[in-house]
Parts: sequence; structure tokens; C-alpha cells
Amino acid sequence: MSEINGRTVLIAEDHAKTRKCLEESLVSLGYDVVAAAKNGEDAVKLAEEHRPSLVIMDVKMPKKDGIEAAGEISALYTVPIILVTGVTDEEVANKAVEAGVFAYLVKPVTKKQLEPAIRIASARFEQFEGLRGEVSDLKEAIEVRKVIEKAKGIVMKRCNLSEEEAFKLLQSHSQKENKKMIEIAESVISASKLM
Repeated sequence: MSEINGRTVLIAEDHAKTRKCLEESLVSLGYDVVAAAKNGEDAVKLAEEHRPSLVIMDVKMPKKDGIEAAGEISALYTVPIILVTGVTDEEVANKAVEAGVFAYLVKPVTKKQLEPAIRIASARFEQFEGLRGEVSDLKEAIEVRKVIEKAKGIVMKRCNLSEEEAFKLLQSHSQKENKKMIEIAESVISASKLM
């Protein structure tokens, strides 16, 4: 499994001793702890300011819990988030997933637990980013298809052609003018608005 792109980490933990242990473990694993928050509110501010490549935060913190903070950080930018909790609770786990959390650890967190959790969060993050890219590409393809279909409909009506003939006409103009089909389709739509 590959590592998270970048090695900067934000820690959010209200207990100083636990925060220090997490930081030492992360540093020994080769990560750079760029910020450490004592509550969820500060975690959101520090995440926005530093844009770390990984966030590790406690669930129960003052001012704003880790799940709420994770949701707000995920709304700012996509980053793998690992939540740390003192108890295993299905409801907390479900809320963590909804908030965009990529991994979940139960205290006390050891270096031995931390390393695989980071690798799992990294792998899930890469999968998520890949799927998000695919969805974006599909949306774009659908929008292009809609424009081409609209132009094809205009050509069919104006030139009294079949669907296949209208498509071939658009395609031949695309090749002749060395332009993408979408460009030809947009030109047809623009021209039809003038008539």
C-alpha cells in the first residue's frame, strides 16, 4: 500500500499526555506534526490554516467533538481523517463514516496500531479520490452527450435528417474542422438561437 501524499499531520486531542504520545509515535514513523489542537474548534481552524495531509483526532473533545470537526474539515478539503476514541460504539462509528473519516482507533493508541491505521486510511483515501475522479469524468461525459444530443436534434429538424445522418454530419464537420464534437455541437446550438 502506498503512503498518504505528503507527510504532514494535524493532531487534535484534549489530553496533553495522549497528544504528546501520538506526536512522538508519528515523528518516529517519519511524519511531521504541523499542528496540535486541544479541541475540535481549534482543529478545524488549524486544518484550514495548515492543510495537513493527515488528521488524527479524538472523538470526545471540548467545544466541538471530533466527529463534528471531521465533518467540517472534510467540507473544507478532502483529507484522510483517523478518529481516536476511548470506547467502541456502533453509533459513533456510523457517525464517523458519515463525517468522512477514513479509519478509527480505540485508545490507548500504540505506534504498532497507528502505522496500519495510517496505511488503511491512505488506501481508502486513494480509492475515494479515484472514485471521485471517475464520477467527475462521468458527469462531464454526460454533459457533453447532452449538448451533442441537443445539436443533433437541431440538425435533424433543420435538415430533415435521421438521427444517424445528423450524428454523421456533426462528426464529419468535427473531423473536417479538426475540432471536438462538443465544439461543433455548441456552434450548432448557438447558430440555432440566432435563427
